[in-house]
Amino acid sequence: MDASNLLKPALARGQLRCIGATTINEYRQFIEKDKALERRFQQVMIDQPSPEDTVSILRGLKPRYELHHGVRIRDEALLAASKMSHRYIPDRFLPDKAIDLVDEACAKLKNEMTSKPTELDEIDRKILQYEMERLSLKSDYEGDEGLPLAAAELARLNTIDSKLELLRIKQDELSKRWEVEKGGVEQMTEIKEKIADVKLQIETAEREYDLNAAAELKFETLPNLEEKLREAEQLGEEADKYEGDKMLRDEVNADDIAAVVAVWTGIPPQKLLETERERILTMGEKLEERVVGQDEAVKVVTEAIQRSRAGLNDPSKPIASMIFLGPTGEFD
Repeated sequence: MDASNLLKPALARGQLRCIGATTINEYRQFIEKDKALERRFQQVMIDQPSPEDTVSILRGLKPRYELHHGVRIRDEALLAASKMSHRYIPDRFLPDKAIDLVDEACAKLKNEMTSKPTELDEIDRKILQYEMERLSLKSDYEGDEGLPLAAAELARLNTIDSKLELLRIKQDELSKRWEVEKGGVEQMTEIKEKIADVKLQIETAEREYDLNAAAELKFETLPNLEEKLREAEQLGEEADKYEGDKMLRDEVNADDIAAVVAVWTGIPPQKLLETERERILTMGEKLEERVVGQDEAVKVVTEAIQRSRAGLNDPSKPIASMIFLGPTGEFD
């Protein structure tokens, strides 16, 4: 006995109602071979959503991913995930590939947030380097019967001490900034977790018809938490305006999505972020850099593609019909 033989009698008698989701390949492999099982199901073909619908799906999932990773996701990141996944990842389907892009970009940013900032890490390394050099200078002479340091070594030691003092001051300043920014992000994440927990409690109370508890949570507890979240976000935005560049970035943007796509596909991020308009307008110049001695041919091909993208050609006909004669030219 297998699963299909267990299902078929129950499906035939109407004792069981079953809805399944699978791919076309798996349907052909496991269900289509068993004709009796195939007759008991009605196929409903569902195409992948369009890029526009995928953006709507991503916006619905956005709060859950923000809460899970403890980051914020900008709307431009959702648009970039839908557009780039549809264009550059043809072997997978929407919205799955777009969701994976957003998820991986959020995870990558979260790892950066939990690790020490690059600027602070470099200062820590310099301090360690100077301290080791300082100990080396002192040990050379302290071990040599306590002889006094020479003038050059003494000057070098004083220089190291002054550099260490400046670096420690900067280290303290950056560490305080990092801790403050990290605390603000953790505070917002904590408030979001409380909001999600309260919403779950509201759903549970409404399902169990505990209307008093549901009303208290919905009209008292939840608005207070949402107000605290708005205040925390407003303070973060004001701090960004006055402090300039932040050490801790907690927003996923289009550049993060492009970086993930570049890892998946091997396409440089700058080319991914280049707009279609810029690519078409500069196509002739880029072709001339590669193809030498065929300026007229390059011009004709470029103009034909530009007319097609501008919508000026007949959609029922080819973009252009061309015959290239003469020497092939040289390729750089």
